[in-house]
Amino acid sequence: MKALAEIQVIPLGVGISVRDQVRRAHQIIRDSGLTVQLHAYGTNVEGELDVILATVGRIHALLHAEGTPRLSTAVKIGTRTDKECTLEDKMFYMVPDAQR
Repeated sequence: MKALAEIQVIPLGVGISVRDQVRRAHQIIRDSGLTVQLHAYGTNVEGELDVILATVGRIHALLHAEGTPRLSTAVKIGTRTDKECTLEDKMFYMVPDAQR
C-alpha cells in the first residue's frame, strides 16, 4: 500500500547538539529508496507503507546500536484507496494559484 508520511526523530541523552544523530537518521531514510523531502523539523517520505515502517525501525535499531540512549519519534502517515497521491501533488496543491 502506497503512503505519504512525515518522520521526525528526536535523539535524547546525547548532549546539546543532536546534529550527528539526525544526519544519520536522514541518511537511513535516503538509503531506504523512499522519495524524500527534508524540511526544518523532519522528513516527508513517499513509498510503500511497509518500507516506511521498516525504515523507522531501522533508524531506532541503528541509532541505539551507535550509542543513542533514547529516541522519541513522531510519525504521521496518510494512505488513500480512492487515488494515488505523491509528495509533489501535495505540495502543489498547498501553494496558492497566484504563487505557482
